[in-house]
Amino acid sequence: MKSLGLRETDYSGLAKIMSAGLPFARLTRFQKTSGFPLERIARVLHIPARTLARRKKSGRLKPDESERLLRLARLFDQAIDLFEGDVAAAAQWFREPVRGLAEQAPLTFAETEFGAREVENLIGRLEHGVYT
Repeated sequence: MKSLGLRETDYSGLAKIMSAGLPFARLTRFQKTSGFPLERIARVLHIPARTLARRKKSGRLKPDESERLLRLARLFDQAIDLFEGDVAAAAQWFREPVRGLAEQAPLTFAETEFGAREVENLIGRLEHGVYT
């Protein structure tokens, strides 16, 4: 969860953080790291524009929104690892259609839990050199 600014060892307190909701600043950090437009991230997280404005004002995401952001950030971090630390290459791969995801972009596919699992499976296959 590097792209959110969370340490890998934060798992013990992660459930508590998620139940309170992530600070909006974590979303902003992810946006800066990934380079994805905030509106696009909000669409993946299923947060309408007006709701996003309210979250920004309150300074905190709801627990379910936080979990979806964590899911997206985890996938993005895995893509960065796949591209050996090249954030720009990972971001580009996330935005472009991929054969292994029925010619859809991983960012689009990651809008659902099922789709996120498929993106994660694809990253695993690519890491191990399995042609997909």
